[in-house]
Amino acid sequence: MLFDPRRFTLRDGREAVLRVAEPDDAPQMIQYLKDTAAETEFVLRYPEECDRYTLEKERELLQAFKDNPNSLMLCCFVGGELAGNCNLQFFPQIKCRHRADVAIALYRKFWGQGIGTAMFEAMLDAARARGVEQVELEYIDGNARGRALYEKMGFVKVAKRPDAIRLKDGSYRDLVCMVKRL
Repeated sequence: MLFDPRRFTLRDGREAVLRVAEPDDAPQMIQYLKDTAAETEFVLRYPEECDRYTLEKERELLQAFKDNPNSLMLCCFVGGELAGNCNLQFFPQIKCRHRADVAIALYRKFWGQGIGTAMFEAMLDAARARGVEQVELEYIDGNARGRALYEKMGFVKVAKRPDAIRLKDGSYRDLVCMVKRL
């Protein structure tokens, strides 16, 4: 899916660039996936699960996202460093074309700088341009920072999947489902 890069200023004054993920981003993306999985329990993977990502497979995956008209993966870079990424998945089925799924993650050191808001604005703009009427997301219960961002962007809680996540310590977390009407 086409997307024109966007430049914006972080709260601390640094410049950020939001653009489509490219196959050449694969080395930074693999490290980012491992690091963000270690930083918080609110992503759907553990760091060791990222060992399956090879450079070749990640390049192929990023190219597939770029080539797929039903997906948009954006990366945010600050000073050439990958700060976070987001993904918008469109439903191609006739009965579901009015919907899209969104996901987002950031390195902890970039939290609170306005990147999440910029990513959501870009994804919501892309969804509107595509004619999407409803954007959906899920988050792991307990992620107060994520929930606050989603609510700020206009998402409302519609459901919970009880015990959908089981952590290594044997405890469970619910998945919270949210929707934003466009």
